[in-house]
Amino acid sequence: MRDSDRKRYLAKVVDDYVRRRISRRRFLSTSAQLGLGAAALGSGMGRPFWGYSPAHADDMLQPSKDVLDWVADVSKPFRGTTLKLATESTPPSNAINSQLKPYFEEASGMKIEIEVLPLEQVLQKLTLDIASQLGTYDLYYIDQSWAAFTSRDVFDPREQLADKPDLAMPEWRVEDFLPALVDGIARYEDRLVGVPYDIPIFIMMYRKDIWEDMGFEAPTTLEQYYEQAKAITDEMGPDMYGATGQMKSGHYSLECDWTAWLWGHGGSIFNSDGKFSGNDERGIEAMEYWTRLYQTMPPGVTGWTWDGQGQSIAQGVAASMMSWGEFFPYFDDPSATKVSGLMEAVRCPAPKRPLRTVSDTGYGEIPGVGHQGGSSLAVSRNSKNPDPAWIFMQWATCHDTQVLITALGGGTGPTRTSVYDDPRIIANNRVGPGTTRHLGVVRETIANDMGSEPDLPEWAELSNDTIPVRLGKYFAGDYGSAKEAMDDIAQAADKVVSG
Repeated sequence: MRDSDRKRYLAKVVDDYVRRRISRRRFLSTSAQLGLGAAALGSGMGRPFWGYSPAHADDMLQPSKDVLDWVADVSKPFRGTTLKLATESTPPSNAINSQLKPYFEEASGMKIEIEVLPLEQVLQKLTLDIASQLGTYDLYYIDQSWAAFTSRDVFDPREQLADKPDLAMPEWRVEDFLPALVDGIARYEDRLVGVPYDIPIFIMMYRKDIWEDMGFEAPTTLEQYYEQAKAITDEMGPDMYGATGQMKSGHYSLECDWTAWLWGHGGSIFNSDGKFSGNDERGIEAMEYWTRLYQTMPPGVTGWTWDGQGQSIAQGVAASMMSWGEFFPYFDDPSATKVSGLMEAVRCPAPKRPLRTVSDTGYGEIPGVGHQGGSSLAVSRNSKNPDPAWIFMQWATCHDTQVLITALGGGTGPTRTSVYDDPRIIANNRVGPGTTRHLGVVRETIANDMGSEPDLPEWAELSNDTIPVRLGKYFAGDYGSAKEAMDDIAQAADKVVSG
């Protein structure tokens, strides 16, 4: 099949799925055969970001005059241009769309249309635009699992910097993006598929008041984490549980939890020969640990995605979790939760065994207890306005804009190294909406603990169906042992990968 035919057919498959003309399982299987890793779509999920808790703006949190002056000067030939972007609801997209976009529009004379959509609809728009080559959208929001599919349909930002020096923003440097994110999110083979746009990642969050009452220090090992969660549940249950999870059967969130415990016990999803390895000795040890930890969680946990997990913390039902760091600013909002000022952020407990290296695993899997799920922003090669789109992309991902996104909107961690040390970010290191007091932990996690799922088209079907469906059956008691469950997953996973 020619590449153009494949893309047209894939666009039809995605469109049929969004319109519910085909089943989830057929969509996952077909998209994998066509080379699209559509992880996180099969469950109809959105990103684990809820709540938009903006900080109060002040004189420190205004866009840089120098940056806006550059925008005004470089945009003179493009005044009157309209640019379009379809994106998932993420902290950067929400902050730009609701608070920062008017500054760019006034300075540039351009109009920016941002469609904030469920992730499956973002993919629908993207695949249709690529297949038709109509250039309806000038910029693409690219989930990391779409990098391979989109790599030849977007501009490598390094090429744009070299080819368009007159449009280059001063001090806009690719080198400032955190190297782990560039490699783990934005790179496909020898190309950059845009630049890292945002980075949800697992950290540990816990009720420091309860830990102090129990005489605990933050756990540094997984066994300590379990022992402390059990002690809290034994002492305070059923009003308070020591831990919580995102363990809904058949949902991608359940697979996310599993990977953290698997990697944390020195295991991996695949070994170097491409075979499923979650059923080896380390994988079984991880499942047995998780089974014990499950007993310290609220009874409803097997019906929750990240939303239920987060609410169990926010409403004072559970005392700790290893989950997405972008929950933390929400927890600090006194108008939305019962735990403002009570939560503390730390790195996840250290793995029980040494992590396997990338060479020990398959398909680019990077073991690490800090499970990540980031995205990139790129200029479409089909755009009718690639130069003004490049100006907007630089502004949207530059140091100053990232500072404003982070300080005003809270949520996910910045993708640029320099933003973490900006005085405006440090000044927001206090309890309240839009807090940044968790970002030191996010930065350390990206550098030291980040885990990335395998990069293969079949991963969509595995992570949204094959694995979480069977994990759900295990916690429902449908298997006689963890070994039996994992052997069943291994058999099914190897069959999917082998075609």
